Amino acid sequence: MSNGNGSVRIGFYVCHCGTNIAGVVDVKALAEWAATVPSVVVSRDYKYMCSDPGQELIQQDIRDHHLNRIVVASCSPHLHERTFQTATAKGGLSPYYFQMVNIREHDSWVHKDKKAATEKAKDLVRAALRRVVFHEPLEKKQVPVRSDVLVVGGGIAGIHAALTLANAGKHVYLVEREATIGGHMAKFDKTFPTLDCAACILTPKMTAVRSHPNITMWTLSEVAEVGGYVGNYHVKVRRKPRYVLEDACIGCLECIEACVYKQAKVSDEFNLGLGKRKPIYIPFPQAVPQVVLIDPETCIEFKSGKCKKTCVEICADRNAIDFKQQEEIKEIEVGTIIMSTGFQTVDAARIPYYGYGAYPNVYTSLEVERLINASGPTGGEVILRDGKKPKAVGIVHCVGSRDENTNRWCSRVCCMYSLKLAHLIKEHTDAEVFNFYIDIRTPGKGFEEFYCKLLSEGVHFIRGRVAEVTDWALDPSEEGKLVIRVEDTLIGRVRRIPVDMVVLSVGLEPHADADEVRRQFNITCSTEGWFLERHPKLAPVNTFTDGIFLAGCCQGPKDIPDTVAQAGAAAAEALVLIDAGHVELEPNTAYVLEDECSGCKSCLSLCPYTAIAYHEEKKKAEINEVLCKGCGVCVAACPSGSIQQHMFQDEQIFAEIEGVLAHA
Repeated sequence: MSNGNGSVRIGFYVCHCGTNIAGVVDVKALAEWAATVPSVVVSRDYKYMCSDPGQELIQQDIRDHHLNRIVVASCSPHLHERTFQTATAKGGLSPYYFQMVNIREHDSWVHKDKKAATEKAKDLVRAALRRVVFHEPLEKKQVPVRSDVLVVGGGIAGIHAALTLANAGKHVYLVEREATIGGHMAKFDKTFPTLDCAACILTPKMTAVRSHPNITMWTLSEVAEVGGYVGNYHVKVRRKPRYVLEDACIGCLECIEACVYKQAKVSDEFNLGLGKRKPIYIPFPQAVPQVVLIDPETCIEFKSGKCKKTCVEICADRNAIDFKQQEEIKEIEVGTIIMSTGFQTVDAARIPYYGYGAYPNVYTSLEVERLINASGPTGGEVILRDGKKPKAVGIVHCVGSRDENTNRWCSRVCCMYSLKLAHLIKEHTDAEVFNFYIDIRTPGKGFEEFYCKLLSEGVHFIRGRVAEVTDWALDPSEEGKLVIRVEDTLIGRVRRIPVDMVVLSVGLEPHADADEVRRQFNITCSTEGWFLERHPKLAPVNTFTDGIFLAGCCQGPKDIPDTVAQAGAAAAEALVLIDAGHVELEPNTAYVLEDECSGCKSCLSLCPYTAIAYHEEKKKAEINEVLCKGCGVCVAACPSGSIQQHMFQDEQIFAEIEGVLAHA
């Protein structure tokens, strides 16, 4: 065989992959058969081709036998194509003179008949041997990488990633949609299993973000538009007005006291509606930035224009209040982006039989976090809405998790924070506490010990899914109580447990706008709605869009230590790109044959990476090879056939098809 560029000398290698392949495919027979194919100079089988000896075997054969094409039959190209391309390059060949055949996932793992599987392997190998003849010595291109980084989301993940990068000397833009950074962790009282004060460990990091010279922090802000490509992203950030000038406000809070609202009358979002605030307020005492803001929906000045503006008078020396402040758009150029947008808790009202919203003493776990917190609406006192302390409390696990009707996944943190709340409620009230669980999952460091601690404290554990929470009393002991009806699977009977307070341990789920956000950043979501990583084991913080990384619960439920670890990993991946100074682009991009392009524009809307533009003067389509990911959609759809793609040329595809259909 020849591609017109001289004699083709192919080296063929088949991997045993232990018994993954060799257990079903006769690899020795396959290697012997391949040796008879024209242009195959070397044909070998080896137990683990991806190992160092396997790669060295390829390199040595290239030098000894003057090979100019390499074909390896083994596992998925997604796993080891780069490995073998690197080995080919070290042997002195272009890495694109290599072709990989997947005889594991496509053959041995899906068949039991050894003879038939071996014949199928021959068909797949024959296709690759014919295809590789037409490969080209392509070259990677380099794109410079800007050193600035955008971190989207100011929870503990975004905070840690931003500080890691800033401490490494990189400039970071931290964008947070709320009025303060801190995320959900800022609402917690203690953290499991060590019962550290959440504010004590979080607030110093929040303050460090605010004061760091390498961090530009924008709260009440959202990303409006993302353009560009890895190393050179152009981002527009929409900054909403606070109606208080951040540079002028010193956080004295006198304007709040001076507000004509003599009493707080507005439902406090930070305290989940359990407390009240004024129209001018600060989310919580340790908020960063320590700057008040005005709610235009409830402020008299915005509603009627007839406010006495006592807040303006008290701030006359600083002149920090500006009712005419407008929304503004900031444009920035960054090289990499870290997504740390977090999660939302399941709306407990979606499970009506648990009584949330129907009975005043049914709370969510996050609401109880605020009740327990010293800076919360009750000053840390766990009291019911009628002002009494509960004497019996039921904590229902897995609300909105591990349920076909809501979310099928385990939210990972619910068991442990339920145990934490059981401990804290008992500590604050000395109440009798019942935990209703499906399974107790305590796999982390110190978690099982914490569970055992709760057992020794006298907390009750009842295994069974709660059927309902009701106020129907069947006997005098249940009068004025909430009754939890549950099947106790350990004793095999249905029980009715009367309590004063019910805590619903709600699970974690993606933000409602996660799909909109992923489209904006051109990343993917799993079927559950979490942002999807490139590989669950080998690239857990990378996305399929180069230069965009994931950190924290936007990728899936996780606790604080795992969130911080992933944020550090995302920052490290961003640093790798930045410090390299450039990124190499794979050459499997599409290109336009201008002489044949009719300018029909049909390809423009089809490109999922917005890599195709229309040149008005030439009346032709143009492809930005930096944005192109080689998906091939435009190549397949072009009616004139004027779009081609490197590594997927017509002659390569046709040769591969002929190889599959040919008979030995």
